[in-house]
Amino acid sequence: MQYRTLGRTGIKVTPYALGAMMLGSLGNPDREQGIAIIRRALDAGINVIDTADRYGDSEEVVGEALAGRRDEVVLATKFFGPVDDDVNHRGASRRWIVQAVERSLRNLRTDHIDLYQLHRPDPDTDVDETLSALTDLVRQGKVRAIGTSSMRGSEIVEAQWTSERRGYERFRTEQPNYSILDREIEREILPVAERYGMGTLVYSPLAGGFLTGRYRAGKDNEVFRSTVSGMRHFRDERRLAAVEQLIVLSEEVGIPLTHLAMAFVLAHPGVTSAIAGPRTMEQLEDTLAGVDVRLSDEVLDRIDAIVPPGESIGAMDMVYRGPEVGAPSRRRRPAAERSAA
Repeated sequence: MQYRTLGRTGIKVTPYALGAMMLGSLGNPDREQGIAIIRRALDAGINVIDTADRYGDSEEVVGEALAGRRDEVVLATKFFGPVDDDVNHRGASRRWIVQAVERSLRNLRTDHIDLYQLHRPDPDTDVDETLSALTDLVRQGKVRAIGTSSMRGSEIVEAQWTSERRGYERFRTEQPNYSILDREIEREILPVAERYGMGTLVYSPLAGGFLTGRYRAGKDNEVFRSTVSGMRHFRDERRLAAVEQLIVLSEEVGIPLTHLAMAFVLAHPGVTSAIAGPRTMEQLEDTLAGVDVRLSDEVLDRIDAIVPPGESIGAMDMVYRGPEVGAPSRRRRPAAERSAA
């Protein structure tokens, strides 16, 4: 595989990264299979593994798989989400960060984390507090670089300014959602990340499974009828219609849809690596089979005609949108104040 520089860290990473969320209790509970998938990815040349402390026992599976091979890997994990019922075992406070990193180090069986990422912005914690704690971890040698995930452009800028004013370590990477169907980050997130020299590790390049060809418009699939929270996007007729057009394009140019999707995100100059999150060895092998795919300008133009640059067709329910959008009380005045009179 080729290598790209992770922002301005000097760390060389492969365009394909392995996401380990599905390797463990959240996806494939067979630990031996998870270990085999990780080692196969390493043998294929992938040198980035991304996980998180809230992905069940994923960190433990990764730690076991890396026995004897730790130095080959740029190891990334994340903190923020709840790991148990304790209200303080989550978030981005100094109190939790110093506990969370030790927990991840134990799970991963290592003495350092190459990239330690804030999984979500924490509206309850001053970014100064978070950056101060993370800076201490870097200076202690427990962490090599720090990053974020799902930050908005204004939050990235605020964090960069805080680091400059206070002399803290800077966030070196951002991990946003990006796929053919989800292109909003082209408007602001990718340009802001480039401006500050941040690398980007984009997740869900297959749009949460939409770009596998498994889910089709007009098909009798129970996923489409599901009313479970987090599954509504599988019933979004606009997304399904766009997928049908992409399947036609895929067949005409002779590139499997999954390979088309991965190659698309890697074609953007602001993207460092695309995170593939296989649950099975078959899914990993399919991803690896597309490593040489390079999209022409003609194909990229046709994709732009289906999903315009900077726009998204619907959105996955699980994508973080911030409390301003998610909480009705943050976007609705009290009933008595809603009229102009």
